[in-house]
Amino acid sequence: MQLSENDVVLVTGGASGLGAATVQLVLATGAKAVVIDLPDAVAATPADERIIGVAADVRDEDQVQAAVDRACEAGTLRVVVNCAGVATPGRIIGKHGLLGLADFQRVIDINLVGTFNVLRLAAAAMLDNEPVDGDRGLIVMTASVAAYDGQIGQAAYAASKGGIAALTISAARDLADKQIRVMTIAPGVMETPMMAGLPEKARTTLETLVPHPARLGRPSEYALLVGQLIANPLLNGEVIRLDGALRMPPR
Repeated sequence: MQLSENDVVLVTGGASGLGAATVQLVLATGAKAVVIDLPDAVAATPADERIIGVAADVRDEDQVQAAVDRACEAGTLRVVVNCAGVATPGRIIGKHGLLGLADFQRVIDINLVGTFNVLRLAAAAMLDNEPVDGDRGLIVMTASVAAYDGQIGQAAYAASKGGIAALTISAARDLADKQIRVMTIAPGVMETPMMAGLPEKARTTLETLVPHPARLGRPSEYALLVGQLIANPLLNGEVIRLDGALRMPPR
């Protein structure tokens, strides 16, 4: 599937990190981008007539529906890329007691339930699309290597990303007769704002864990893979690790 200037790509968490890189890829294709993010982040998005910022919480049905409607008003909603997420660390039993149920629930709600909320509402909107190269649309979700290699203190994050990985094939099968593809990217350690806050020593340690290339992944490399998912019609129902052969140790 090739994007045209009338096509729209909706990107959650599109104001920074992996999402922002994806938006730049979208603009390079000539298509428009609808960015869903928190209000302050949306306000800071680059000024470009092809970028439409919508402040929304991915957990909120009405807010996401409004963003999907805005995307459909701007053109044909062809692709959705889910990058919004949080990583709240905490051991199940730590120095200060049990991991709070509310803390665990918040991570699951934003990362997994929020992703599903966007997926279902976007898929419903794509039903009206005329197929292009056999596709009405593509929905890309973001898991993590933590779905498979969850480290100590990652119970909530690993569970949320594991849920996304498991959702992939089921969602792809559910939407196959609608001609909508579903794919998931599971990044390793990436140069995101979250990583930028780490001490240099911690960053260096993470880089040495990656067999090759021995460095943090770049958001542009995530976006490049999104572009390849859009272009290749046979990619469906799969989780692709983007990690330089990384397998995370327990800690």
